[in-house]
Amino acid sequence: MKRFWLIVAAVMFGVLLLPVRTPAPLVYQPGEGWTYESPGGAKWQRARAKEQLQVAQEAFAAGKHRLAAKAARRVVARWPLSDYAPGAQYLIGRCYEYRHRDARAFKEYQKLIERYPKYERFDEVLLHQFEIANRFLAGQWFKLWGFIPFFPSMEKTADMYAKIVRNGPYSRIAPQAQLNLGVAREKQKDYFLAVKAYEKAADQYADQKAFAAEALYRAGRAWYMQAKTAEYDQSAAGNAIATFTDFIILYPNDPRVPRLRTLISSLRTEQARGAYEIARYYEKKHKLDGARVYYNEVIRRAADSEYAAAAKERLAALNRATAAAAAARP
Repeated sequence: MKRFWLIVAAVMFGVLLLPVRTPAPLVYQPGEGWTYESPGGAKWQRARAKEQLQVAQEAFAAGKHRLAAKAARRVVARWPLSDYAPGAQYLIGRCYEYRHRDARAFKEYQKLIERYPKYERFDEVLLHQFEIANRFLAGQWFKLWGFIPFFPSMEKTADMYAKIVRNGPYSRIAPQAQLNLGVAREKQKDYFLAVKAYEKAADQYADQKAFAAEALYRAGRAWYMQAKTAEYDQSAAGNAIATFTDFIILYPNDPRVPRLRTLISSLRTEQARGAYEIARYYEKKHKLDGARVYYNEVIRRAADSEYAAAAKERLAALNRATAAAAAARP
């Protein structure tokens, strides 16, 4: 029995010593990470940056986007300071975009802008980022681990637009990117941040009349939406009125002016209603001085409203009651 096992061990040892070609599908290289290699070696690798980028470009043109990204990534990793590195980094972003991995593509474009800010196709890179952000603004889902559709995120979308504006604050697309940032915040129902985004657009691009007008209008509308939340926000209503009034003064011929006048009237009526309810509360608590203050506030805010008429009646009744009480004193 021992002799049998000695023979088996000898055979196995001999097999292990035989020269057998085995494929190594995963290969790690410093600066490049793990990559897949088909049996026969890395035929896509080159010794010079220019030739390596050419491999990436040819693969991209042939629709082999994974290979193109791998070859381009090697250029950036091996020759980061070469003249070919920016073009390779741009190609990486394009490969991910073609593979519908937009969030990763945006990040690769961002790397390009941060590492190579003088890249000759800078404006084109910004445009790609803008188009990606627009797709997410329209409802495209972000992907978990880059593959599994997970959820739309206006927070991430707003962050994309903020980066675009920081990357090129005076680029051709920056004004619209800043406006779209506000739209993303509105979709979050974060009207305060939406107002901030719109106000920045109005201030920063005041020399572009169409964008400045649109931004100011949207800022007022965001304040209006905040005012119409479940708990009526009196301060937001006041800000909406002020913003709409500024719009009417600055752009009196804008076709939206009549609509804004109607909104201002409704906001003032709502403010009057709120003040009237406060006045009634003070009156019920027999705090007549406070009641008078708020009844007068109703009249000041919306003199032609039903609440103003009611406030005048209550003021008259309070005055009669006060006079009667004074006359009854010994």
